[in-house]
Amino acid sequence: MSGNGFNGWSVRVFLRSAVTCCALFVSLAAVSAQTHVPSDSRLKSIVAKKVIRIAYRADARPFSFVNDAKEPLGYTIDLCKQVTKSIEKQFGLQELKIEWIPVTVETRFSAVAGGKADMECGSSTVTLGRMKEVDFSIFVFVESTGVLVAGASKIQSFAQLVGKKIALVTGTSNERAVTELVHQQKLDIALVAVKDRDEGIAALEAGKVDGFASDKLLLAGAQIKHPEAFVLLPEDLSIEQYAIALPRGDWALRLAVNTGLAQIFRSGRTTEVFERWFFGSRPGLLLNAVYALGGISD
Repeated sequence: MSGNGFNGWSVRVFLRSAVTCCALFVSLAAVSAQTHVPSDSRLKSIVAKKVIRIAYRADARPFSFVNDAKEPLGYTIDLCKQVTKSIEKQFGLQELKIEWIPVTVETRFSAVAGGKADMECGSSTVTLGRMKEVDFSIFVFVESTGVLVAGASKIQSFAQLVGKKIALVTGTSNERAVTELVHQQKLDIALVAVKDRDEGIAALEAGKVDGFASDKLLLAGAQIKHPEAFVLLPEDLSIEQYAIALPRGDWALRLAVNTGLAQIFRSGRTTEVFERWFFGSRPGLLLNAVYALGGISD
């Protein structure tokens, strides 16, 4: 023990106090948000027109993708549908219609910032750089960057990719994380830019690259579809905190969305949503912590 007296009990008391203060702040702000919506808030138009525009990606399975009928599906899509139902109740609407706006990994944030969509529901990692363009909800998921390799390659670890090629989707936090790791450790690994997950998988299948780095659960989806073709390496190369992208500076809409998410997290419905999209597995310790901290009281 150090001599500063800040023991485990003190840490627990401090954390409980911090969470209580945070919950009180959000609770008081929620009352204000529902009694007065600023005229320049997207929420004003959403409530008046009874339409909310949700951006989605078709290539981010199991978070956001489309079925054969081109209907958006996935973990984050389910959360956003439930948030929409919550906003209906928060503002006494009989129905709040969803207008689905297709986006790509390149256009997902500009669609929200430019007013084409009111929120983006996919697999978007929160970063300080992205906060210059958009705001984010409370966290909805915690993920990590991994690498998928061909099973026939016999590659079993990231270290064995030295002297080889790794594909990365341009403009993603995965690209930044792997690029920084390669530069910091001065690894002889060639980084190959691809436009999306499908192109990365195709390059790996064709032998143009030796690995494809992306969010682990996105890679796991490809591995499950082709269990003998691909192997997911065990290393976590970065931690990725997902959230719903929202218009920058629009506190009223952000609060309405966070209120909906908090209600979902408190209800325990997240386990059901998780099991539906993640192969029947259950949330791990870190994700359960995200749900617990996000379940802010009214």
